Amino acid sequence: MVVLMLSDTLAAKLELLQKNLTDMEAILVAYSGGVDSSLLLKVASMTPAKVLAVTAASPTYPQVEIEAATRLAQELGVQYLVINTDEMENPAFTANPPERCYHCKKELFAKLQELAREYGLKVIVDGANADDSGDFRPGSRAAREFGVRSPLQEAGLTKEEIRQLARHLNLPNWDKPSMACLSSRIPYGQAITPEKLEQVAAAEAFLRQLGLREIRVRHHGAIARLEVNPSAFALLIDAKVREKLVNRFHELGFTYITLDLEGFRSGSMNAVLSPEERAVKHNP
Repeated sequence: MVVLMLSDTLAAKLELLQKNLTDMEAILVAYSGGVDSSLLLKVASMTPAKVLAVTAASPTYPQVEIEAATRLAQELGVQYLVINTDEMENPAFTANPPERCYHCKKELFAKLQELAREYGLKVIVDGANADDSGDFRPGSRAAREFGVRSPLQEAGLTKEEIRQLARHLNLPNWDKPSMACLSSRIPYGQAITPEKLEQVAAAEAFLRQLGLREIRVRHHGAIARLEVNPSAFALLIDAKVREKLVNRFHELGFTYITLDLEGFRSGSMNAVLSPEERAVKHNP
């Protein structure tokens, strides 16, 4: 067991997080299995509050992620449910506008609200953190509409601080790379389909089999644009690895395979949005 000393500032933030969760008394945690929501669930489980963790399953999220989230929830010993969400049935989502995440989160929070009522839970919480407030996140609009609280954000916890706390509390996924839903791999305005999501999921699974962790396979029709850490460039252009990769991606239906020289970066699809679009969509 690794025990890390916390700075006074971080210890104070953890104490505030625990207090806020305790005061909520009965909590439904929107739990994806990522580091943020895992820390939130872990700390919630350390309080006297009644806690229910809920993971949403849909074609937009790889099954392997659902399985990992389930294992951790079981290890934490919390009450836990996996539900199905139906954002793929909503044309406003599958049309893939810049506010796509709003429609997805609205679907999720509507179902969580019903569960909260059914289980007698007072507050729905999500894993948004202090760094998210400066990013383009239309999903936060849905959170506000449904009264969802973000305790990590309220405690002023940044992504790096969350990783520190997750490691301090011995969460096995403390260094897990961020995992956005698969629809984020498709450029705005291009339809989200089950076939495209399956292509991306299989392509990224192949890259993980090569030992890569920070990855995105962006789906540009016949073109697969690979975002990986620049330290992995040498591996991908090795003759034997490159041949296997090209063959596999051709099998998946891609005609062209490109390596993005800027490397891995979350939210790269937002680069096409103007400042006005970001402001309007994020702060309606």
